[in-house]
Parts: sequence; structure tokens; C-alpha cells
Amino acid sequence: MISPKKVLIIDDDAEYRALMGEVLGMEGWRVLEAGDGEAGLEVVNKEHPDVVLCDLLMPRSNGFLVCRKIRSDFTLRHTKIIVTSGRDYDSDRLAAKEAGADEYLTKPIKPYDLMALIARLTDDTTIMTRQADVTPTGPAKPARMKFWGVRGSIPTPGPGTVRYGGNTTCVEIRAGGEIIILDGGTGLRPLGRELLAEFKDQPLNVTLLLSHTHWDHIQGLPFFTPIYQPRCRLRILGFEGARRGLVNVLTGQMESPYFPVPFGELPGNIEVDELKDLDFPVGNLKVSAWFANHPGICVGYRIETQEGSIVFFPDNEPHCSYDEKGDVHSTRKDASLEYAHSQEAKMTEFIRGADVLILDAQYDRAEYEKHLGWGHGCVDDVVTLALRADVKQLFLFHHDPDHDDAKIDQMLAHARQIVANAKSPMLVEAAEEGRVLELVKTKG
Repeated sequence: MISPKKVLIIDDDAEYRALMGEVLGMEGWRVLEAGDGEAGLEVVNKEHPDVVLCDLLMPRSNGFLVCRKIRSDFTLRHTKIIVTSGRDYDSDRLAAKEAGADEYLTKPIKPYDLMALIARLTDDTTIMTRQADVTPTGPAKPARMKFWGVRGSIPTPGPGTVRYGGNTTCVEIRAGGEIIILDGGTGLRPLGRELLAEFKDQPLNVTLLLSHTHWDHIQGLPFFTPIYQPRCRLRILGFEGARRGLVNVLTGQMESPYFPVPFGELPGNIEVDELKDLDFPVGNLKVSAWFANHPGICVGYRIETQEGSIVFFPDNEPHCSYDEKGDVHSTRKDASLEYAHSQEAKMTEFIRGADVLILDAQYDRAEYEKHLGWGHGCVDDVVTLALRADVKQLFLFHHDPDHDDAKIDQMLAHARQIVANAKSPMLVEAAEEGRVLELVKTKG
């Protein structure tokens, strides 16, 4: 289901709000209302409307102040502002434009004129086009995912990583009429090029879910070419960081002297929303988040599609580790085994029954002994966790930058042997850049 466009009517005349709301509602807009400027700004910050229809003369913040407040927030830079007034002075028009208004209309307003103006301001023929589950020339397709970046920590190009790939974390999912991107590592760059080639002059709507803002998960964003196209709309969702908010982190990596183009000057339609709830929709898809065992604020996501569930934990260290004898230990030296079991049980339930699980398996057992508590997984523990959760297919992920293709082959063979010893039907693969997986709906 397509989320309706949102318009906020800020006016102290309740009858006028009702009249304009009825007109806009009949045209498919979701109508929000506020009776004064301060209340209107609260709604703006919460809802991020596409259009604000704002009266000039109001109590508690007039229209000029509302315009300036909205324009001072770069996350609202694509919100269109139409100032309305019963006065038709050139000086008011000029002041409204200087304050940040896109247009100025004089009351009484004719519904046709209002809708024509809004259509022109919002480029209404392109904003709400659905495209994600179809190709430009083809029919609807089943849910599928593609790996664009599978490496952890830092990109590792070279002859030793040709087969599994050297780009950092980025996975694309097409399902339910949506394009969802999981993390924005350097794999985001080739994905952006392919999306623009695929959709050409058509509008492009994409949602980027960030697990966290460590650099290997966001460093591809400045090179994601759709953000330089006004016809492209990117919504970025993630949780607030430990020290800085999500917006500040993303804008910070594009500030001078690190990058030549400031985030606030990008021509693409970009929205950055900090998540508050662990369950939320993306279009008509149900998405859930759960906190990973990794430094800082880091989460994994579970996406439910008609064909099956995809769970993504690119950075995670299981709470329980099993030695060669099969004895279990807490991966935190300062935490009891009882606590480790309780936390692992929560993670197990979150990933239980997943059709596809993409999970951090950076180290082999010997390496892990030297990296205990670093926030990354040992392949033995990762496979054990997936087996306990009855996962159908596991992809080993976040390959160590020092692991070449041969080393990953060895780790994959070891993982498969663990599954064979458990007599489980679970499939195990090592995530491979360029690999495409179509989800098939199981019967029953």
C-alpha cells in the first residue's frame, strides 16, 4: 500500500482548515492540521509533510517565522511551503519568499488553483510512483536479494578477493513493491549505478536501513549516485548513535575537508528518520529490529515478505561461545553464563525460523580467541546459533579484510561440516558479492 502524501494546514481559522482539508483529502492527500505556528512546527518536526500550507498572520509564531524555522532544518529542505494570506502586498510576498516560502497565495483560494500549484511544486507525476517490484518493462517479480558488499571493516580489492568480493556491507532487497537497502558500505556505489541504469528517467524510491554508523556501513553513501538526481527519493532509517544523532553522523562525513559536496546541498530527495520503535513498516512490509552485541548502538533487521523472512545482522558477537569440547562460555568476561544464556535466548527467538539469515561470521575459532569481546562472530558459534533457531539458510557475512577467497572457502567447508554433524537440512553459504537469491514461497 502506498503511503499518502502529507499536507499540513497551519491556520487559526478552523472553518478554513476544514474546507481546505476536504479539498485536499478528496485528491488523496493525508491532511494534518494545526491552529497556530508553534503547534504547526511541532507537527512539521514529527511528520515531515510534503507540503505546508501556512497562514501569514497567526498567534504563537507567524508565517514568516514558520518558514524560517522549516528552512533552517536541512532534513525539511524538500518540504514545499505555500504561504496564504488575506492581504496582497508586494512587500509581504517578497518577505515570504526571503523567509523560505515557495509560493504565496491570496485568500480566498480557488481549489483548482491550489491543486495545480501543489502539483507543480511537488512534481506530482513522479513522487508517488511505485516501481520496486517490477522492472521498467517487465511484470511483477518475487522477492529477491542481492549482495553488493560482504566485507567488514575496510574495502579489500585485489586478486585474493575477486570471488567473494572486497566491498563493504550492502545488501539489496526487492519485495512487496519496495527497494530496501541494508547498510550503505562501499557496495552502495555499484548498486546506485545499476539502479539509475535500470530506471533511467523514471522516478526511483528507495529505503536505506542502517544497522549502525560505523564507517564501513555508511562510507558508500556519498558515492550513491541517485542522491544527485532530483527524481530519486531516498529514505534513510536508523537508530540514534551513542554520541551524535543519525543526521549529524551522516552529514559529518560529507563536511569539508572530508568531502567536496555537503549533504545539505544534495539535489536528491533525502529523508533521514531516527527510529524509536523496534517494529515499523516499510510500505506494506513488516520490519522488526533487534539490538546486536556490538559496540555502540547497533541493530539487526528482520523483513517479512510474502515469500519468506530475511534477517540481517552484519555485526554481531553471539553471547554464548562453545569450545572444542562443546562446553559453553559467556563471551563477556564480566557477565555470568546465566546472563549470556538469557541474552542469547532473545536473539534466538528473534531470528527463529528465518528463511534467510545473514550473520557476522568474521573469525575462525583460533582467530576468535584473540578477538573475544570485539563484537564479531566466530563461525562455530554462528552456525550453532542458526541451528538452534531452526534457520533454513545461513549466509556467513562480514568477511575479515585479511581473509582471501581460499580462507573463506575453508571457513565455509568447516561450517557445512558442523551442519552435517548435526544432521540438519540447513543450507550454509558464504555471502558473495553479486550473488542473487530469489525467495520461493513454501507450500503448507
